[in-house]
Amino acid sequence: MLEISRLSKDYPTPRGPLYLLEDISFSLGRGDAAAIMGPSGSGKSTLLYILGTLEPPTAGDVVLEGCHPFQLAERDLARFRNRHIGFIFQDHCLLPQCSVLENVLAPTLIQKAAANYRQRALHLLDQVGLKDRMDHRPAELSGGEKQRVSMARAMIRNPSLLLCDEPTGKSGQPLGGIGGRPAGGAAPAARLHSGGGHSQFDSG
Repeated sequence: MLEISRLSKDYPTPRGPLYLLEDISFSLGRGDAAAIMGPSGSGKSTLLYILGTLEPPTAGDVVLEGCHPFQLAERDLARFRNRHIGFIFQDHCLLPQCSVLENVLAPTLIQKAAANYRQRALHLLDQVGLKDRMDHRPAELSGGEKQRVSMARAMIRNPSLLLCDEPTGKSGQPLGGIGGRPAGGAAPAARLHSGGGHSQFDSG
């Protein structure tokens, strides 16, 4: 489902290139789970952004569901990302003017399909214990509740790949709280953790 081949990422500096990722290769099958581990500054977030097609690599290839996303035009890439990739960020990235339900439905707006996903959104909110808060605004929620909203939002379109930046750190709720592994075999890939040693990609 996900194939990463000889991935590298560097940034130019006055003293020469700053290498964050060098010659990384791995694959994840449907239903696999993995964690990126390493100390601060080892490139964990950069790898997440590349896997999420938010930032292109300097070299190497990313293939998700048989598609080479970085070869797509910008508009097509945005649609591919919206359909196939779910994100759970530490800072929630909720829309402050929208209700909890509207935030969960936000990824469906690009195709004007929110009405078709309403029942799924309510089901997901029920799974994370927030169905009774669906009309509340983010400012009325605790940090953990905001994180649970972002978890439900990430799952609304049943993505092929789920990218998580320490999703249970504030919510206190494991991904199992939204149905275990995502329906359809999506992979909760890249739960970020800080630890000693070099950056590594552990699957399990």
